[in-house]
Order: sequence, then structure tokens, then C-alpha cells
Amino acid sequence: MKKRFVVLFTVLSVTAFAQYDRWQQRVEYEMDIDFDVTKHQFTGNQKLTYYNNSPDTIYKAYYHLYFNAFQPNSMMDVRSRTIKDPDKRVGDRISELKPEEQGFQQIKSLKQNGKDTKYSVEGTILEVDLAEPILPNSTAVFEMNFLGQVPQQIRRSGRNNAEGVAYSMTQWYPKMAEYDVDGWHPNPYIGREFYGIWGSFDVNISIDSSYLIAGTGYLQNAEDIGMGYLPEGESAVQKVDDRGKQTWHFYAPNVHDFAWAADPDYIHDVVQVPDGPTLHFVYKSDVNIENWKALQPKTVEAVQYINKHFGKYPFEQFSVIQGGDGGMEYPMATLIVGKDGSLPGLISVTVHEMLHNWYQGVLATNESLYPWMDEGFTSYAQDRTLNHLKAEPSDDPLGPTISQFIRIENALDLEPLTVHADHYLTNQTYGINSYVKGAVFLHQLNYIIGDKVFDKVMLTYFDKWKFKHPTGHDFLRVAERESGMVLDWYYEYMVNTTHKIDYTVKSVEKESRKTTTIILERKGNFPMPIDIAVTYEDGTVENYTIPLRIMRGEKKEEGLTVLEDWPWVNTEYSIELPVKVKNITKVEIDPKGYMADINRENNSYTTEEKE
Repeated sequence: MKKRFVVLFTVLSVTAFAQYDRWQQRVEYEMDIDFDVTKHQFTGNQKLTYYNNSPDTIYKAYYHLYFNAFQPNSMMDVRSRTIKDPDKRVGDRISELKPEEQGFQQIKSLKQNGKDTKYSVEGTILEVDLAEPILPNSTAVFEMNFLGQVPQQIRRSGRNNAEGVAYSMTQWYPKMAEYDVDGWHPNPYIGREFYGIWGSFDVNISIDSSYLIAGTGYLQNAEDIGMGYLPEGESAVQKVDDRGKQTWHFYAPNVHDFAWAADPDYIHDVVQVPDGPTLHFVYKSDVNIENWKALQPKTVEAVQYINKHFGKYPFEQFSVIQGGDGGMEYPMATLIVGKDGSLPGLISVTVHEMLHNWYQGVLATNESLYPWMDEGFTSYAQDRTLNHLKAEPSDDPLGPTISQFIRIENALDLEPLTVHADHYLTNQTYGINSYVKGAVFLHQLNYIIGDKVFDKVMLTYFDKWKFKHPTGHDFLRVAERESGMVLDWYYEYMVNTTHKIDYTVKSVEKESRKTTTIILERKGNFPMPIDIAVTYEDGTVENYTIPLRIMRGEKKEEGLTVLEDWPWVNTEYSIELPVKVKNITKVEIDPKGYMADINRENNSYTTEEKE
């Protein structure tokens, strides 16, 4: 078993790191954790091997100490209590935590290459003055001893949550901050997004033998643990030490985080995806077990669809774990709520969080800078996947998302997508931009370049940029190469501005006895290529597309006639058709409804003029 996973790591390493288009740092974590379930505390010894693959000499380093956020007057506490629309799950709960309910990560010692370092703790960030600089293309080894206390669960991490799960161990260890072409990213934790260094985790967790653990990585000592992790037909003999504890040994290759959960009442089911990963379902014995059983074949079907349309999941395992705070993604696993609620709700949250393993777990953009690329791309793929799972799929699974965004654009003043996740003025705007506008970004791109090309873009993007922390411009370049178009204008309008789309059929007029002129008008300040459907008296429909001149190309789809380019500076565009006006019954802009046009009521024109 150990040997098989080491081989997998080697293959993934060569595949991922031999294809880099830019340098990236790498880390190797080795951690031994001794967990005390009576005190809700744990001691840890961490050895971190840091590979400086950058051209820079590094003089300082930073670690995230996420558990320190769960203390009164932390930045997360203050932010939650002072933002205009606080997250109801947090509110003022952190400010009311008693000392024994708070979280912390205390650093007892930290050495670099065997030498003591100077360090200080600033909230959720450990600042380290290195004992010696880390030169370009060199390696440093950090050895740390630390003590952690698990907070009462408020948000994502913690213990004794509303679902009754004992421990949701996420953001639980001192984690080295990422250093990339833009420098260090030691963002204080206020409850938003994450960004981590690619690497491996070799983790031993000693805990009371009554607990079952599930999480990131492959269990290396199933023969000592059992609990469903061994292949069918093999048995295990539990190894328990004189303290009543057993040690769980996990290894996770090519991931940027390590999360786990533990509970003495977990049930563990295993299901195999054909030509895909093994799925582990871990949930409490007091849930609606029928729902959790029904979830499993739906998850298998979902993985098969996602693998086909968005890229093949590169690991051999994925775990769906009952946690206690909505749903949250982690490499090779997700923690979701699952005690109450409907089966469709359970399927939906599972599909969403699982899809994060494509866009956050494997592609792993900097979520803090590009939350719309993680949440938005995930939401887009979720809508399509859930639609596939329906008995009667819709022709446009993103239709409700587009309509929702139009209502929001008409009601609110949004901020641009360029805002850092931590610095949105409201939680509402952050959520709209990250989840909804991010999905709309993809759906409108589909409209611009066409279905077949778009599907190829999504697969190529995943295959080219997996394990590489792509940016928005990396995705854009894939879309441009696959479509043969220039698309920087779309990215700039959609990401850098809050401009709105509004087109109208201004008039349908008789030009002569045998010709008709259709006048289109751009009323909004966001230019787009336009699809037009013209319906005639006999019921036939002719479909046209009007490219923007700055696209330097056009989509090519069967049954679609390409018209002359529309210069974006012109607010009007005319189409002359060799038909009598009385023969036209309807002219409609964007008949599929893919564009987020803020006033769809003026998108169609029904002719009533008769000769």
C-alpha cells in the first residue's frame, strides 16, 4: 500500500513540475501530532523542507497561524463585528469565546538548518527573520515545535459543532505562506480565502483509539487501523499504545493544504468510480442515512461527468466528510453539513465542494486575488453537473444564474472583480462577484466563442495549468488560442469594470418594397458580439451573429450567418435583409439568453406594420 502511493507521487511530481511555465516554490511537510481529546489540544513537531525555486534571495519568511483568529479582538472578530453585513454564522461569537473555547497556535521553537531563528507573532501571522538567507535554487529545512488548541467551531474549523462532529481540523497547523512572482502573501485570516504552496504532507496523528479520522491524503497504515480503508477481504489488527491511542499515518502528494476530521461515531462507506477515484463517505450515525446512501451513486455519476467535461481528477481518492459549517473544500476532501436537509441539498453541496478540487485543489489560483476563478468556475460547473444529474435536464442550466445576476446588477452598485477577497466592502458584494459573476464570466464567454470551442477551452485550461496556480490571464490566453480570437477586451470589461450590457432592437423598418432594415442599438457601456434570430411568417428562423471588430474573429456554428463586424465605438448597427417587412414577425437579440443584458424587455421586436 505504501509503495503504491509513493509511485503515484513520483508520477504526479514528474507530470506536474516538469511542465511549469513559471517558477513555483515547493514544500515538504513532515508532522507528528499528539492529540488530547480531553483538553482539545495537540502538540506538534513539524519538519518543513522549503525549495526556493525563485530567482530571488529570501531573507524573511511567514507562516499562517489560522487558529489565532478565534480569539476576542482578532482581526477576524473585529471585521465580523464591523462590516456592514456580518456573516450570521460568525457575528459576535468570537468575541464571546472563553479562554478554554478559543483557538491558538503557539510556537515553542523554530530552527532553520539547525540554527535558531528570531520570530514574532502578529495575530494570525508568524513573522520569521531567517537565520541565514535562502539563495535562489537552494533548500532550507525548518524544524518547529508547536502547541495548538482547537476552538469551539465558529467558522470552518473547530470542535463540537452543530452537526455533533467532534473535530473539524482545517487550517489547523502552522502553514508556510506562499511566495510567488508577486512576492510574499502573508494575508491575515479574516474568514475568507486561502493560497498555499504546492508540496507533500507526511502526517502522523496520534488520537484516542475510539476516533475515526478522514481527510486529505492516503492512509499509509490501514493494516493498523482498518475501519474500511483496507481492500475487501483483508483484515486489520488495531494497534493501540499504552495511553489508549492509535496513530494514523497519512501521505498526500502535490497538494497545498492538509485537512482532517475526527469523531468516534463516524460511519465509513467506500465506492469506486469506474476509471476514476475511490470515493470515501464519512458521516455520523445519527444522520439521515438513506440520504447519505443515495448520495453515493449520484456522486459517482457527477465525477464521471466532471472528468469528461472539465478535466480528469488526478488523484486516486476523494473523501466526502460530514463536518459542521455549510461546505468547505480541501485537497482530496470536503467537509460538509449533512445531518438534516433534503437529498437534493446534500447532492448540491457535495457537487459544489467536490468541484473545488478541480478549481481550488488542482488548479489552485490565488483565491484571495481571484476568488471569482475558484468560486465562479466551480459554480458554473456545478450548475452544469447538477443539470446532468436531473431526470429532465434543462437546455440552459445557467439560465437562473444569468437572471439572478441581471436582477442584482439592476438593484446594486457592484465592485469590480479586481478587488482582493479580504477587502470587499460587504459580504454580499463579495459573494455576488465570486460566485455569480464568476459563473456569468464563463457563460458569456461560451456565448462569444461558441459551445464546442468553449468546451475545449475548459478541458485545455485544466490540463495545461493543473498544479501551476494559474491567473486570470493564463485562462484568457487558453481561450484566445483555442478560439483564434482576441478576447482581452472581454476580460477587461468583465473583470476590471462594472459596466453593464444593454442592447435593444430599435426599429424594424421598410427600406423599400422588397427590403427591410433592422436597427440595433447599444444603450449600455459594455460592448458584446450580438446574436440575432429573425422569425418569418411561415415559422422559419434565420440566425445571425455580429462580431465585435476588436475580436478579430468570430464564432463558427452550423446554421449561423456571420455579418459585418460592429465597431464598438458605434452605438447603432443596421442590418438590411432582402425580404418584405410584413414577412418578418419577430426579431430577437440573444435568443438563448446567455448575455447578462440588464433589460431583456427591449431585446425583441414584434412587427405589426402591414403594407
